[in-house]
Amino acid sequence: MQDIKELSLKELEDKLFSWGSPKYHAQGIFNWIYQKGACEFSRMSNLPAPLRKTLADNFNILNLTLADLQRSCDGTAKFLFELTDKNLVEAVNIPMASYSTGCISSQVGCKIGCNFCASGIKGFKRNLTSGEILEEVLYLKNRPQADHSALSHLGRQDCQVRSSRVDRMVHASAQPLTHIVFMGTGEPLDNYENVLRSIRLINSPQAFNIGARKITVSTCGIIPGIKRLAEEDLQIELSVSLHAAVDKIRSQLMPVNKKYPLAALINCCQEYIAKTNRQITFEYILIKGVNADLKAAQDLAKLLGGLRLAKVNLIPANPIPELKITPPPATQVMAFKEHLFKSGLNITLRKERGQDIDAACGQLRLKYAEN
Repeated sequence: MQDIKELSLKELEDKLFSWGSPKYHAQGIFNWIYQKGACEFSRMSNLPAPLRKTLADNFNILNLTLADLQRSCDGTAKFLFELTDKNLVEAVNIPMASYSTGCISSQVGCKIGCNFCASGIKGFKRNLTSGEILEEVLYLKNRPQADHSALSHLGRQDCQVRSSRVDRMVHASAQPLTHIVFMGTGEPLDNYENVLRSIRLINSPQAFNIGARKITVSTCGIIPGIKRLAEEDLQIELSVSLHAAVDKIRSQLMPVNKKYPLAALINCCQEYIAKTNRQITFEYILIKGVNADLKAAQDLAKLLGGLRLAKVNLIPANPIPELKITPPPATQVMAFKEHLFKSGLNITLRKERGQDIDAACGQLRLKYAEN
């Protein structure tokens, strides 16, 4: 049975037409799924009954099962989903005062193997389909009715029973889902087609209607993917994981640097900015004893000093015991930031969120994989 979320509006219109149904019902189906959070075709009360049955016979809407949920004292919620093939994937909801950001995954595991990230510890399994990616967004937008505050204290089997394939979605979040970041497990540009297909529906007024400038794709620096993205005519945000400003250290942290070294990556970023006139954010995780001293700050200022429309987002590392990763002391973080600021770079320091749960990408999935 096909996942209906794999279809664009035009493709669904063509399907309905092939069944002898008016094309305009496709917009109604989109509205029920993406705006109202309907999980069953039988609930689409303004559609003809024969069409509802035909839809149910040919399509499904939901394929993810909630396996676990962790809530931080700061309101951050981390969801672990089980896919139909029993693989696991994570998504995170990060609430702010008047809105929330959904951090979603694009792959099961990761091929890149960065030495500070839990996502690739168990290796790469497969790409997520566009429907699975969109279902993460659906879940974060439409909160389940169950009392999830207790789910993180239950066993995995109990969590699945309680969540029951999230069949009763309601708009229970005080903060509407307004931003999406592809910063969960996986390299988005390594799953280019499915990620772009999902972005177009996330952005579509007929589906989620989330503004392009509120959608961020984060990449480790896949140069062909960045070049391809520059041709898409999308006003989305691009984020590049940098984490070191010299090849030796970056290659130790990120093996992908051996294929796409810094000089080539920065040149590609210059071309992207010139082509799109869009700012690039460079993510820089500060790791104690690795890349957080004054010399590293000087190297970073030199590397990015000539880039127009560049911003640096400093991120104190989430502790990952399996990788022996720890953040530097706060005084070192502030000294690093101050040097970049005095060098004329646009700097932000990411506020630490979810520190009392398995906050880093892949940690919750890793815990279940080890059980």
